[in-house]
Amino acid sequence: MPTQRDYYEVLGIGKGAGDDDVKRAYRKLAMKHHPDRNPGDAQAETLFKESAEAYEVLSSPEKRQRYDQFGHAGLKGTSGHDFSHMDVSDIFSMFGDIFGGGGPFGGSSRRRRQGPQRGYDLQTQTEVTLEEVALGVEREIEFTRQDLCESCKGSGAAPGAQPVACVACGGAGQVAQSGLGGMFRMVTTCPSCAGEGKTIKDKCKTCAGDGRQPKRRVLKVKIPAGIHDGQAIRVPGEGEPGAKGGPHGDLHVVVRVKEHELFTREDDHLILKMPISFTQAALGATLSVPIIQGEHEITIKPGSQHGDLIRETGKGLPNLRNGRHGDLAIVLMIEVPKKLTDKQQDLLRAFAETEDRSVMPHSEGFWDKIKSYIS
Repeated sequence: MPTQRDYYEVLGIGKGAGDDDVKRAYRKLAMKHHPDRNPGDAQAETLFKESAEAYEVLSSPEKRQRYDQFGHAGLKGTSGHDFSHMDVSDIFSMFGDIFGGGGPFGGSSRRRRQGPQRGYDLQTQTEVTLEEVALGVEREIEFTRQDLCESCKGSGAAPGAQPVACVACGGAGQVAQSGLGGMFRMVTTCPSCAGEGKTIKDKCKTCAGDGRQPKRRVLKVKIPAGIHDGQAIRVPGEGEPGAKGGPHGDLHVVVRVKEHELFTREDDHLILKMPISFTQAALGATLSVPIIQGEHEITIKPGSQHGDLIRETGKGLPNLRNGRHGDLAIVLMIEVPKKLTDKQQDLLRAFAETEDRSVMPHSEGFWDKIKSYIS
C-alpha cells in the first residue's frame, strides 16, 4: 500500500516549528528543486510539488491541527490543491507573497494572461473497504473550495465600485529595478497588484476584497469496482472557479483502500492464510472458507504440508478495466496445539511408536510426584 511522507519530514522541520519557520523551509526547498534550476529532472519537479503540498497543509492552522492529531487520515473531508497536475508557474503565483511577487531567479514566474484563466484543480480523499472494492460503491464526498463571493461576484469591489489602475506599476502589472549602476534591469511581478495592473480601493465587505469565499460542497461520487489504493477519480468542474470568468478546475478524489483483517491484495488476486489442524492436513478435510463476498467450500488433500497453496479461480477482485475477476490463493497454515488432553497425548504417543519416532516421555503430574515421594 503506497504511503505519503510526513509533511514535517518533507519540509525538514520539527512539529514545534513556527509559521515563519514553515515559510522559510518551503521557500528554501522550492528554490532548490525548481524545474528551471533542474531542467529535465522529473524527481526534482516531484519534490518541488511535494513541498508545496506540505506547505499548504502546515501553513493552515486548521489543517495543521487536524494533521498533528490524526496524520494524513485527519485531512479527509478537507480539500487541497492538486499540485501533482499543476503548472509550476501557477504554484509560484499561488504562493507569490513568499517569493516577493516574482519568480525564484529574478524574472516573473507568473505568466501574464489577459483572458479568462482556468481554475485550480482540487484534491480530497475518501476511504473504502475491500468488500466495497469488490462491488463498487457510491460515496458522499464533502469538501470546501474557494468560490466566487456572492456579494461582489468575484470582483472584490463593493457594489458600484470599480478597480483603478495600480499606482505602483502604472497598470503594467510589472515593475523594473536597476542594479550595478544601471547596467541591468530586473523585471518582476508588481507586489501591489500581483500582476493584475489594477487595485481595488473600495473593497467588498463580505470577502474583504478577495473576491472569493470558502464554500462547503457535498457530492455523490461513484467508485468503480476493482479500484486500487491511491487511484483518483476526476470530477470535472468541481475545482476552484477560474479568474476573469474562466472555467472551474476539476476535483480529484483519491481513494484509500482500508486494510482487511483476513485478506491481502495482490493486483486483482486475494491471499488468505488459512489455519488448519495437523490432523486435517494429514487426513484431508472439506472446509468452508471466507471469500470476499460470503463463503466457499474447499477440499484439503491428505498429506498437505504447511505453506501449500490452494488456488480458487475467479474468487478474487474484478479488474478495473475489463471486469474479469482475479483468483483467491489460500495458504495452508498448520497449527500445532499447545495443550493436549491425556487421551490425546496417549493417542499421539501410540502413533509415534508406529513411526519409530522418539518423543518426550509421559511426565507425572504434581500430585503423582507428591504421592510417590511420601510412599
